[in-house]
Amino acid sequence: MKKNSKEAIVEAAIILFNTNGFHGTSIRDIATKANVNVANIAYYFENKHGLLEYCLTTYFEQYLMKIEEALPLLEDHPANCLKQVAENILAFQCNNIQFTRFILREMSIDSQMVREIMSTYYVKEKYYFRKILEKGMQTKVFRSQSLPYMIIQFKGLLTMPFLNTQYVTEVLHVFPQERFFQEKYLQEICYWIDGVIEASSFFQSKKAVSQ
Repeated sequence: MKKNSKEAIVEAAIILFNTNGFHGTSIRDIATKANVNVANIAYYFENKHGLLEYCLTTYFEQYLMKIEEALPLLEDHPANCLKQVAENILAFQCNNIQFTRFILREMSIDSQMVREIMSTYYVKEKYYFRKILEKGMQTKVFRSQSLPYMIIQFKGLLTMPFLNTQYVTEVLHVFPQERFFQEKYLQEICYWIDGVIEASSFFQSKKAVSQ
């Protein structure tokens, strides 16, 4: 199916922003790669900053949707809900590696746009993560611990391979674009949930030590 000019512009921008950086990419570079007229970019996005804002909001709207899809599992079992969140996010990031890599790198820069994204999308993400973890602690599925630190660990597991792609591929020889990675890494995240934050495994390990 042939892409329309707006889709082609966004796809070209993601590739060029990812390889050359936002400031190292010009509107003309994007237009050339997308095989469109520069006027098309102005028509859809006004300017390069408008295109960047569109990329950020599009990514995070899809990202949050992946979390929301797992929330119906929360009442049944918080750990299964958290594992489903991990599976959904991981699949989304693996299927959009260049987009994810660019977005995560852009979010590490202190700018007005990034602060606005944090105050909306990241605050909503924190609400969802907190809701799952609090439910797990209330029902004694998760052991009681610091919520901010649990979220840091969970987000760190989910973002590290995509924020540090060069290290992962060139040093560790692990390739996030491969299906094997998605399956294996999800397994490792589930091991973390089972072994680190679930209450049953925590009390079992304490019992074993005391014996």
